[in-house]
Amino acid sequence: MGSRSADKIKFRSFDDLFGEQEPKGVEKETKGTVEDQVVRIVLAELHPFKGHPFRVMEDEEMMEMVESVRQFGVLVPVIVRPDKGEGYEIIAGHRRKRASELAGCSDIPAIVRDLTDDESVIAMVDSNIQRLNILPSEKARAYRMKMEAMEHQGVKGGQHTAAVLGEASGESARTVHRYIRLTYLVPELLELVDQKRIPVVVGESLSFLREGEQELVRDYVVQRQVFPSKGEAELLRVESGKGELSDEKVREILCRNVKAVGGITISAKRIRDYFPEGYTKEEIEKIVYSLLDSWRAKGSG
Repeated sequence: MGSRSADKIKFRSFDDLFGEQEPKGVEKETKGTVEDQVVRIVLAELHPFKGHPFRVMEDEEMMEMVESVRQFGVLVPVIVRPDKGEGYEIIAGHRRKRASELAGCSDIPAIVRDLTDDESVIAMVDSNIQRLNILPSEKARAYRMKMEAMEHQGVKGGQHTAAVLGEASGESARTVHRYIRLTYLVPELLELVDQKRIPVVVGESLSFLREGEQELVRDYVVQRQVFPSKGEAELLRVESGKGELSDEKVREILCRNVKAVGGITISAKRIRDYFPEGYTKEEIEKIVYSLLDSWRAKGSG
């Protein structure tokens, strides 16, 4: 029996999911046409979507939204589904809900839909993925959540699935795969990607390292503030594949990225003159950095 073809599977679009069907089991008030029915839900009854990957920041943009809510109310209803426990789970509108809280509102206009878990994930991601200023970590988690939801619906096409994923944000399947790889980074390295100290392409390469190996890289990067280049990240990945990525090897590869500051070059031979015979390169390096850290802690003279 042949496998199912991903091309034959029809997805329910955002518009299909949020179409103007009449919500079941909810008391409604009508605004405009019959198709524009909404309900007002008390804010305390709304719960965040489980695993929601997008941060709700109380930044300048949020403050502008708060002011808009105070003046005009929430113009676009949030989308929710009945919670399995009590209240409702937010599918789209986490920022509108927070803005309403900050504006002192007690309730919010909403459309209630009976959606499956997978339909909810797809709708939640699609309603947020085109926003500006999305962090790499947010996009990475969102893409992974949506891909897993699509696979639950029967899609096993790999590249095809990634291509469908990228359509909503105008990105290629390769870019989608690159972002999804970021979800395999340890938290500290992923945060450095968000801070743009590690490029996404470098983060992708580092994501193939084992967790313990990533922690070795993290420790060196955080302590020395030396960030790997694409080439160095690939070297780390190669050594990991050989099973030879030790702490010493991490230092050896990332030391190549250290540039002389202000044109100053320190002779390795001269440094060795300060140490008795038998000290290894790693031991000398550790002591030198420890002394520099102490000097900096005292106010750099």
